[in-house]
Amino acid sequence: MKYIYISIFFILNLFISNNVIADQSVIKELQKGRKIVFIRHSLAPGNGDPDNIDLTKCDTQRNLNQEGIEQSKKIGILFSDNNIKIDKVLSSEWCRCKDTARFAFNNYETFKGLNSFYQEKFYKYKDEQIKSLKKYISNWNSEKNLVLVTHFVVISEIFNVGVSSGEMIVSDKNYKIYGNIIAK
Repeated sequence: MKYIYISIFFILNLFISNNVIADQSVIKELQKGRKIVFIRHSLAPGNGDPDNIDLTKCDTQRNLNQEGIEQSKKIGILFSDNNIKIDKVLSSEWCRCKDTARFAFNNYETFKGLNSFYQEKFYKYKDEQIKSLKKYISNWNSEKNLVLVTHFVVISEIFNVGVSSGEMIVSDKNYKIYGNIIAK
């Protein structure tokens, strides 16, 4: 019976919640620090990018809509309201990732290792990017948390799991997953 109530609560939250869904144990792990937070960029309707994509021009890319902007702000509020310390925020060079990072955290740096390789023209960089990302994580050392704003394909490659827009996977340097957080 307990599981039925939990299931009903979870389902109701999916439909009526306007906030963030997070297990308190995951929040407590983040408050301890030394975690890595992989964030799939917030809602940017569509799939892939136009063939003429230019990473220096946001108007050639799929971008956040208003819901994605609000979702990004909720991510930032989750961190500030729960006093979650951040060492650094790194973002893919895609505008939807940079905008997610900017609306959530204000300050960020771009890092090629987080770039998408979903489309054929970028797929040739996949192995080099993943190697670069894993090396960065291996060398990273801080008492605070590392935030990585990236794409579905990168998170899927690292953890072999799918994530929705604005969803976060919390892990340690050895890729042990502590849980996920969903910004709605």
